[in-house]
This record gives sequence, structure tokens and C-alpha cells, in this order.
Amino acid sequence: MTDSTKVSVVLVANRGEIARRVFRSCRTLGIGTVAVYSDADADAAHVHEADAAVRLPGNAPADTYLRGDLLVAAALAAGADAVHPGYGFLSESAEFARAVEAAGLVWIGPPPEAVEAMGSKTRAKELMAAAGVPLFSALDPRKVTAADLPLLVKAAVGGGGRGMRVVRELASLDDALAAARSEAAAAFGDDEVFVEPYAEGARHVEVQVLADTHGTVWALGERDCSLQRRHQKVIEETPAPGLGDALRGTLHEAAVRAAHSIGYTGAGTVEFLVSRDGRPYFLEMNTRLQVEHPVTECVTGLDLVALQIRVAEGAALPPAPPAPRGHAVEARLYAEDPARGWQPQAGTLHRLDIPGVDAEFAVPPGGDAGLRLDAGVTDGEVIGVHYDPMLAKVTAWAPTRAEAVRRLADALRRARLHGPVTNRDLLVRALLHPEFAAARLDTGFLERRLDELCGRADTAPVRVAALAAALADAARRTEGRSAGPVPAPVPVRLGGWRNVPSQPQRKRFRGEPDGEEYDIAYALGRGGLTADGFERTRLVAAAPDRVVLDIDGVRRTFDIAVYAERVFVDSPFVSCVLTALPRFAAPEELTAPGSLLAPMPGTVIRIGEFSPGDRVEAGRPLLWLEAMKMEHVIAAPVTGTLTELTAEVGRQVELGAVLAVVKEETGS
Repeated sequence: MTDSTKVSVVLVANRGEIARRVFRSCRTLGIGTVAVYSDADADAAHVHEADAAVRLPGNAPADTYLRGDLLVAAALAAGADAVHPGYGFLSESAEFARAVEAAGLVWIGPPPEAVEAMGSKTRAKELMAAAGVPLFSALDPRKVTAADLPLLVKAAVGGGGRGMRVVRELASLDDALAAARSEAAAAFGDDEVFVEPYAEGARHVEVQVLADTHGTVWALGERDCSLQRRHQKVIEETPAPGLGDALRGTLHEAAVRAAHSIGYTGAGTVEFLVSRDGRPYFLEMNTRLQVEHPVTECVTGLDLVALQIRVAEGAALPPAPPAPRGHAVEARLYAEDPARGWQPQAGTLHRLDIPGVDAEFAVPPGGDAGLRLDAGVTDGEVIGVHYDPMLAKVTAWAPTRAEAVRRLADALRRARLHGPVTNRDLLVRALLHPEFAAARLDTGFLERRLDELCGRADTAPVRVAALAAALADAARRTEGRSAGPVPAPVPVRLGGWRNVPSQPQRKRFRGEPDGEEYDIAYALGRGGLTADGFERTRLVAAAPDRVVLDIDGVRRTFDIAVYAERVFVDSPFVSCVLTALPRFAAPEELTAPGSLLAPMPGTVIRIGEFSPGDRVEAGRPLLWLEAMKMEHVIAAPVTGTLTELTAEVGRQVELGAVLAVVKEETGS
């Protein structure tokens, strides 16, 4: 590769995981780094890892990470000579790219003209049609009929599933348009949306491209990103399984043609829907690095961020990319509860540990483990409500798809995730589902199988975990020790449990997030452990943070971590979260029947045209909350009379706050 410009200090106009990822490549290249941060991110990991950091006053994206003027000023103030936009926020803003270049800084991305050409998905479709790339035609929302259903309302700019709504009934089209516009404006600063046919049962397949300023365009394989929730990818893999060579070639050629047609340079992704009958349709081109780029790095051995920087410096790519090797699968860990409408979760992340990962952001993953972790947070950080709830991405590489999937599922199962509720269990179940194993993939898989994937876990292993938690608590009280880590469990000397009488002790727990209660009654004496319902269980060793049990002749080890009343139990046998309950249940705080409570902390952004005294139908949206860059509908739980409406537009609400009260109609 040849050079014409040298970058010495890069400001990353982003936050979290992608900022840390770019810093990693900069360190490898010997390039200095500058972070920016909102007030909510003052103690975030990316701030501490940069060589310098500049504050962006405020919390909301519109006041911070979407302020191009502040970002350019930060770069100049910190002595940066280049800006990397990451993904999301202003990464696909031609106006921001021009502002960066106008300030005399190097823009690590495609030319502003290419960003502009693809920045509007409506304009991009026109260009791709002229270039001969197959696509859906946009529909006029004023002229659509029932024959056009289902429809997809989609933001014209941005990505990440925001500003998108599926419409299956014409009566809901206006609401979907309004919601998509509102969400797009909040996330991207542009409320333009368009309508196109929604392809049921289609796969989402995308092609990674990388182009230099000398006319070379690489197609670095394709990724299947069909497993999605709310139109946002959750599990991605490369190569896309089950594609014939002809279809794969068609997709690669179309992607290269798209890049050439707009004079593209840098990293980008051309996205397609592949219908059930195998026909591809252009969706959009993302003029930036994708969240799921690690799977491509794992099979090619390339550092795509380093190559972005080298291309921005003027380097030429070799004529052809390296041949891919093996298979890689990535899963996104979110602080969210899939069983409750994917509600984002907030709170302190006490611990995030994936056994088998050699180092974060490894390119490619090191050693035989083949595991890579890209995390946006570190232990002790608080997960707030202002930004996307993704905690980390875990990627597994192996020679075959089956091995990579098994490796990833095992890594997630063994992960130590101590903090808010996550989607970990859903990810493991999805990876091990027979349809996924057989590569029968489509974008509706997660929604179609949601009840199955979120089904209640077998309570028997959780009950054993509750017993282990109770015994660890007894060890802690007996030895007067805190719940800190110890090198190994201490053997139980039965005569040493002086403060634990032989009569049964009771400990109550509630499982998270299903709410199942476990009442553990046990006694420890010279005859060993006796516990109700555990006749064939023997205590081998106990410590405040580790318990070893012999269950029907099989020895099991349980690691215990306690944070206030929450207890995290980790074991290859079972991993679960328990809440320690008082011996006698405390009375619950009463709320009026029919109260609508805030399911998460957030901001009220819209209220329907209702007033106290109005009659409302069950399921009718009453108001909308914005949390973690997504809109969440709060609907009437029953048909009846709206007796109270305490919510106000712009008001910040806490988890459990009463927003409205609906008095149920007799006989409804």
C-alpha cells in the first residue's frame, strides 16, 4: 500500500463500543486518540481509554453527539487531524463530513457526495435502479390499498432499526407514519420517511465493501443478518449459509457496481432482502462501518478500521482481498427484557465476563478459542436511558458453521453478566434452535418464536441454585466475611457452623425476570446437610461466594455474587438471578386498579388526544415514552374510562411511575 497523507491524532465522533473499537486500531497504528462525551458518559470506558477527551454539555443525542459544530470544535481544540464517525449519530451525514473537511481535518469515511447519494434511501433507490441493481419500488402512502399490504414505513436516513414500522392494516398507516417520523427525527435529526412493500419470510443479506481512492473495490463476502428484533439485527454471521454460488455472485457484483456508481471509498455495506424464492432486492447502502463488522474481520483476518484509516491516508488496496477462512457468528448482548416487549433495562453493570476471550477487540480472535468480545461498557458502569442498550458483541470463529454456533452458545451460557436483565438466554436458545441450526432463516424468526425463546426456564435447576445461594449466605454470616472473591471454596467442617443451629433455616428468593418464588428450608448439623426437596444432595464445600454440591453423585460448583439484595448464581449447570426476600413478605405499595405504570425510566414524548373522563378501548395507545433512542407505546390495559392522566409531554419519569389510570368498564 502506498501513502500520501499521514494521520497522527483521531477524534472519534461517537461513544461506547465503536469508540473503543476505533481506539484499539489507532493504538496498533501508533495514532493518538480523542474521545467526546456527554454528561451521562463522563465516566464511560471510552472516555478513560482515550489520550484526551472533550465534554459535550448535556445528555440527549440532539444536544451532544448529533451536534456537528461541537464535534468539529472538539477535534480542533484537542489537536486532532482526523475524525472517525463510528456508526449511528452523524456517521452518515454529508453535512458533517463536509464540515470536517472544511475545518482542514481528514474525514475517515467516504466522500461527502457518496454519503449524500446514499444518505437518503429514496435517492439511493433511484441511483441503484439506474445502475441496474434490483430493488423494490417506493409506494405513495396516499395511494396504497389493501392489495399492497403488508407495508414497511422506513426512515429515509440512518439505520439501526429506528424509524421503521410494519403496517398490516391500512387503518394503522397514519399512526405508523407519525411514529416513524418522530423516532427518525429524534435519532437522526431528519423526519423523512418512505413506504415500500414488506417482504414476509425474506432473509436480510448484506455485502461488505471496501474501496480505495485508486479505483479498487473489494467485496469482502456477505453476512446474513436475518435474526432481528424491531428491525434491528441481533445475530449475524458470515458467510451467509445456504446461498448458492450464483446468488452469492449476483449479490457481490451488485454491491461492487453500487460502490463504483457513486465513486465510493472506504468501508460500506450494501444491504439486500432475499425473498423466499431467492430473488434479491436492494434495501440500502450504509456509508459507514457496520456494527457487525467483526464477523468479516474474523474470517478475513483484516482490521477494517485500520484499513479505513489507511484508505483515508491515500493508500491503495491490493487488487484482490484475502480469501475468507472458516465461519464467524456474532450475537449482540442487550440490556433488555425480550419477554416484556424488549423493554430496555437500566442499572449498574457490576460484571461482564466472557470466559475464553483472550482480549477485547481481537482481530482476528486469538488462539484456538476463537472468541472475541467488543464491549462498550466495563465493570461498574451505569447503564442509562439516553442511548442504545447494547452492552457488547460476542463473536465466535471456527472452521465450520456448526462449530462456531456451538462455541458462541457455550460462551454466552458461561458468561458472567451481573447487572440489568439481558437477552442472553434468548440468544442461547435462538442459536441452539433447530431452525437456526438448519439455516432456515428469515427476518420474522425472533418475533415468530418469541414465546418459545422466552419460555419459562426449568425451575428445578434454579431451585438448586437458590439452595446454593442460601448456603453461601450462611457461610457469609457464619464466617463474618464479605461476598468478595476467594481462591477456592473451603471444605465444610460440620462442627464449625456454630452460629447455624441444627433446626431448619429458611431463605426466600424471587427469580428474575419470571418472578417465581423459591422457599429454601435447610439445616446443617453433624449429620450433614438436610434440605426440603433435596434428599439426594450433599454439601461438599461452601464459601461466601462459592458452593459445591453433590447432586445424585454428580458434583456441581456454583459461583455466588451478591449486590445488595440481588444474588447472581453462575454455573455450567445453571445461571440465574435471584432477589433475596425478607422472611415475611412486606406489603406492596398499592396503586389504583387500572394504573398504567412506566415500564422503564424515560421521557414522555407524545400523548394521544384523550382527556380524563374519555372512554378508551383496550389496547388503544395513550402515550409514548422515549428510552434508549426507541419509542415505547403505553396502551390502555382494559376498556373503560380514563380517570387520571398524570403524564406530561417532556416529563422525565422513573420506573414504576403512574402515568394514567383507566377504570375498567363493567362487563368489558
